[in-house]
Amino acid sequence: MPRKIVVTSALPYANGPIHIGHLVEYLQTDIWVRFQKMCGNQCFYFCADDTHGTPIMISARKAGIEPKELIGQMHKEHKADFDSFGVEFDNYYSTHSPENRYFSELIFTRLNEAGAIVTRDVEQTYCDKCKMTLPDRYVRGTCPRCKAEDQYGDSCEACSATYQPTELINAYCATCGAAPTLQTSKHYFFKLADYEQDLRELIAGGYAQRSVANKLDEWFKAGLKDWDISRDGPYFGFKIPGEENKFFYVWLDAPIGYMASAKNYCDRNDLDFDDLWNGDEYELYHFIGKDIMYFHSLFFPAMLIGSGYRPANKLFVHGFLMVNGEKMSKSRGTFIKASMYAKHLNGEYLRYYYASKLTDGIEDIDLGIADFIGKTNSDLVGKYANLASRSGPMLTKKLDGQLGRLDEQGKELINKLTSAKDQIIQNYEGLNFAAAVRAISALADEANRYVEQNEPWTTIKTDPEKTRRTLTAIINAVRILTIYLKPILPKYAEKVEQFLNVGKLSFADVETVLENHKINNFERLFERIDEEQVNTMIEESKDTGVPKPAEAAEGQAAEPFKPECTIDDFAKIDLRIAKVVKAEPVEGADRLLSLLLDVGGTARTVLTGIATAYKPEDLTGKTVVYFANLKPRKMKFGLSEGMILAAGTGGKDIFMLTADAGAKPGQKVL
Repeated sequence: MPRKIVVTSALPYANGPIHIGHLVEYLQTDIWVRFQKMCGNQCFYFCADDTHGTPIMISARKAGIEPKELIGQMHKEHKADFDSFGVEFDNYYSTHSPENRYFSELIFTRLNEAGAIVTRDVEQTYCDKCKMTLPDRYVRGTCPRCKAEDQYGDSCEACSATYQPTELINAYCATCGAAPTLQTSKHYFFKLADYEQDLRELIAGGYAQRSVANKLDEWFKAGLKDWDISRDGPYFGFKIPGEENKFFYVWLDAPIGYMASAKNYCDRNDLDFDDLWNGDEYELYHFIGKDIMYFHSLFFPAMLIGSGYRPANKLFVHGFLMVNGEKMSKSRGTFIKASMYAKHLNGEYLRYYYASKLTDGIEDIDLGIADFIGKTNSDLVGKYANLASRSGPMLTKKLDGQLGRLDEQGKELINKLTSAKDQIIQNYEGLNFAAAVRAISALADEANRYVEQNEPWTTIKTDPEKTRRTLTAIINAVRILTIYLKPILPKYAEKVEQFLNVGKLSFADVETVLENHKINNFERLFERIDEEQVNTMIEESKDTGVPKPAEAAEGQAAEPFKPECTIDDFAKIDLRIAKVVKAEPVEGADRLLSLLLDVGGTARTVLTGIATAYKPEDLTGKTVVYFANLKPRKMKFGLSEGMILAAGTGGKDIFMLTADAGAKPGQKVL
């Protein structure tokens, strides 16, 4: 009997782009969903943009647009990014929706009627300079538990403790750096501790991985605290029923967005939402990162239980992405946006590499750049694509594209491949993708050894029919390996299906043998990665020094302020007037211009990231302010001998600091 399954991924925040760290989760989920569908199960994949909160409001205000317009733009960008990597949602929706408002108000009302909501006055952080109440993630400081510095206002990355922003030591506003003041306001709280026994039973029943359950046990022992679920205006979100200037905290309505997305899909496809979400027919799974497991393992299931909805069958929690063993870095160019990656490389390369690293644990995975290039070229090109390219063209050119029948040696090879099916299915089901990839890779080695042993390029000259039997075995090996790889490499599988002249392959087709069958012409399946492609992508991902807006979200930290400098530090800076003698684009770098400057009889070349705001022909003859004693920086595109001063939020919003026409090149700026 086929299973019925509902799957969700954590909602990306609509205040910034998707990057390769985010993609770990969405690719892991997509692979699992595709696997389930290939097994004949009905599996729905729901997600949405997380669209509420103060950061959205602030970003929209800076851009001079309404929050609705901002989240609409980000929704299109996010969806395009996911499409580039083959992430196939059944519904990708928004938390700013009538369905989400309905469920948020319904769950709140039911919890309130059950006595699980209380109000009390709280002291909250307020920035006099920014004229607003500060969300948790807009306050930073020293953790009150472990004393780690530069931590969020609601939780510590170092020790995973949760607390109130008022408990932070040496707190400061993440936007302007000012010390916040305190204000008193009535807030709504969810009595989480009322559901401790329900939560303990849920977790004891296998709701999360063992390592997650161990962490939850620590939180139980520390005592569950009431959860503040309201925020004062101004705030972009849903108003609390009966209130004029109080809103649901974004973390209340964000996970409810899973339900809203499912409801929207059900209404459009004539399905019963209550059966799908709250019935016994469907299994329900949430894929999340380990940074938000507190919300998904305690708050969200407690809210659901208290309001008459069932929690998920299980959480699948994953770790973070490291690049070359370190956190992603803008300065090193390893903080790579999904759109930047897709500009340079095939998304299926990253799907395969992540799959080769992912297990059912919550350990971080490492994207080693050299390893990524090597694995792509050796496995995707050297094993899988090579196996097809060594058989398909020969069969179509020399033997009319017609398969024969397997001989005993061919049957032996195919039996080895088909006998691995159950273990590979078990690995996919258990999220042990790395083990599945290892097994598939080893089978590809077996098939390539078979090719070497039988030398079809030699036998085609003397025994065409023996060659046909050999190529029949190879083509069947390609088909089986493609089935095993299809959850990871869907586009590759589509090309192979076309080439083999077969329908959509599933796991039910593994034991089928293609004999006396005509194939189509072969088309190239993968191209080798050139190291230069990756280097160019990394170079273009580096921060060019043009200031960007803080993309802080509740769940996404603002860039911390750098240590203060003294007036003596500032006095070391030598600013001078420079005249732009020549300006031209930098080949291979979309954001860079190369400026030849006259600095009082001395020529200097500066590479500057202002190409999105200025045309080269408009810059010649302009007088600019030049940071003359900045240490030259060797870049991929050449040597940059200093910096011109500019500010802005990026894109077209970049403004050079210029001088009047009477200023002389080389003149010092006071």
